[in-house]
Amino acid sequence: MTLPGSDFQMAAPQLRRFADFAVQVGAAQEVGATARGFRRVIPIVGGQVCGDGWSARVLPGGADFQLLVSDELAELDARYVIETDAGDLIYVTNHALRTGPAALMERLRRGEPVDPADIYFRCTPRFEASAPSLAWLSQRLFLGSGARYPDLVAMRIFEVL
Repeated sequence: MTLPGSDFQMAAPQLRRFADFAVQVGAAQEVGATARGFRRVIPIVGGQVCGDGWSARVLPGGADFQLLVSDELAELDARYVIETDAGDLIYVTNHALRTGPAALMERLRRGEPVDPADIYFRCTPRFEASAPSLAWLSQRLFLGSGARYPDLVAMRIFEVL
């Protein structure tokens, strides 16, 4: 099949490292079994962000709203604010999927360490900022990989080019 306008080349998306996030988390607040799955809220209590030539701190007060859909699948919806070293605030919304064998997912739920290589953890963060110099953040897509540790979520985030 020939597509309209197929006489031009569409570039395959490329990735460029944006930043590494180390988000500190508190103890889970377990809402319990709901009609959609097992609901948990994980407080975000701090952390650090390190990009190429810039850094930021994760401000306390956000949370990761989790839905454990099954024994092997968790849907994550984190919302928090980071403050750059220049003093600009960036609102972060990060949707993610975390999946793995039921026994390992249960260990994560209990706050026990699990080898990140055994868990699929991918995210799609979105960023909003009022600073004109950061307006481009809301005009791009980002992808990331993550790892859950007992008191920390580590993520490497890439800009989709």
